[in-house]
Amino acid sequence: MADTALPPATVSAASFAAQPVRGSGILPSQMLRHLIESGDIQADAPIGEDQVQPASLDLRLGAVAYRVRASFLPGQGVTVRQKIDQFGMHEIDLSRGAVLERGCVYIVPLMERLRLRAGIAGLANPKSSAGRLDIFTRVITDGGEAFEAIPAGYEGPLYAEIAPRTFSILVHRGTRLNQLRLRKGQPGLSATELHALHAAQQLTDRPLERDDLRGGVPFSVDLSGETAAPGFAGGVIGYRARRNAGLIDFDNIGAYAIEDFWEPLVAVRGGLVLDPDDFYILASKESVAVPPDHAAEMVAYDTSVGEFRVHYAGFFDPGFGHGAAGGREGDGIGSRGVLEVRSHDVPFLIEDGQRVGRLIYEKLAAAPDKLYGQGIGSSYQRQGLTLGKQFRR
Repeated sequence: MADTALPPATVSAASFAAQPVRGSGILPSQMLRHLIESGDIQADAPIGEDQVQPASLDLRLGAVAYRVRASFLPGQGVTVRQKIDQFGMHEIDLSRGAVLERGCVYIVPLMERLRLRAGIAGLANPKSSAGRLDIFTRVITDGGEAFEAIPAGYEGPLYAEIAPRTFSILVHRGTRLNQLRLRKGQPGLSATELHALHAAQQLTDRPLERDDLRGGVPFSVDLSGETAAPGFAGGVIGYRARRNAGLIDFDNIGAYAIEDFWEPLVAVRGGLVLDPDDFYILASKESVAVPPDHAAEMVAYDTSVGEFRVHYAGFFDPGFGHGAAGGREGDGIGSRGVLEVRSHDVPFLIEDGQRVGRLIYEKLAAAPDKLYGQGIGSSYQRQGLTLGKQFRR
């Protein structure tokens, strides 16, 4: 896939880029760009400007995938390649595109590799469009003892573990399923700091007290049916993936009819029963915003609120839902969180307004020189109940 050069900044971000650099925080776009230029981030092919997001870097699949018998972590002193040699089944050429079958596990060397400095660590996550297709994908490293976590000072290759769970997918060399954030120090916010940020920036349209913000900004599920979904008159609360649907080319944008892959769900009294064999797309009741000098992550489900998982793709970039990046309409906040939901083991009932997770906010080391939004080609600004970008809207 060709690299596409985009302008390095947006008009909306210009007033924020002159703010001072903090001693710690998530590295913004201009710092990521500097690490690319200095060789701390390297790649098999030039890294395009469109890979550099406001507070993360899109990672690209390499030219080959390995079908493996099982998911694994290498462990201390062991390389991913050694594990592939031990558990690999066959090799797949991605240079002209290849199908990754649902229910199978694959390891793909990524085009990017790292030479991190001491004190800079990484955290990876699936991109939103991967999560909305129920593609279970995680980044692993040589010697890794945890998924998605890249230790400070790591030097070496990156790999994606990919396990499509609902749809078989067609991917290519250069397909972007994962994204990486780099951070210096501990950029998290205390409940007091988060309360002050909410008072100044209105992080959500939910009324919140200071005690509500311990552990992040809470969000709940919207099962009211008050928000219309694309192609329907209203009353749609979400979508359930159709079983045995066709193949999806991940890079084919706007190519697929919603009804061929998804069953719309309408509001009913008493809530929604999640079947453990099914995958659902729902939306948060609250709209949320991320200020230009912060980033957020939607944390995975908490077992104390039910036996289900919410949201595989957790990164929310600076400007998401924020007025400075066109994320608000009028006096409101314009972007809801889309929830990728799967029940564990047993059917589980969720009800309208039930709290299902939290948004963790973190400081940036400096305000980015670009913000999430249409100015950089972002797909989900001012979203409501929105499926992946592969489907016609």
